[in-house]
Amino acid sequence: MALTNPMPMGPWKITVYDQEYFQGRRMEFTASCQNIMECGMDNIRSVKVECGAWVGYEHSSFCGQQFILERGDYPRWEAWSGNNAYHIERMMSFRPICSATHKDSKIMVFEGENFMGRQWEMCDDYPSLQAMGWFNNEIGSMQIQSGAWVCYQYPGYRGYQYIMECDRHGGEYKHYREWGTHAQTFQIQSIRRIQQ
Repeated sequence: MALTNPMPMGPWKITVYDQEYFQGRRMEFTASCQNIMECGMDNIRSVKVECGAWVGYEHSSFCGQQFILERGDYPRWEAWSGNNAYHIERMMSFRPICSATHKDSKIMVFEGENFMGRQWEMCDDYPSLQAMGWFNNEIGSMQIQSGAWVCYQYPGYRGYQYIMECDRHGGEYKHYREWGTHAQTFQIQSIRRIQQ
């Protein structure tokens, strides 16, 4: 009988710690973790990403606020929540981002839900969509044509993070409710490609 893997094999490796500054219990992963408590940890307090791009979640089962985790060290929660402005010290699940291809990323954003209204195709990072010509502070829907992107609520890559991937939802995000379980608004004001 052949074994089936629900996720393609890839160069992913992440090390999580139950204490800040890479102290305490340590575990390495090369695949998704749906609930860190099932591994004997009550929370993740520091992270080292050695290979690949990952997305961390506030709650188990890949729910709640999302945090982009690219290669590097994250000694405390502020490092992965960035300029979030929302005090979240909790990360309970995480998974690799399989479609992160930084050089070949392409996204089409639309003014309205269900791909209606004005549209704009992007292939680069935009710290302020309005400064680059987008006419308001909201995006109604988007199609991820290739790669993976992180969209932010505010300019300068701040606020809530939404991870958008070409291999999730068929690359189609018709309404903000599809951006993540924590999404409550159409407001997106900066976008960047995810580094692999």
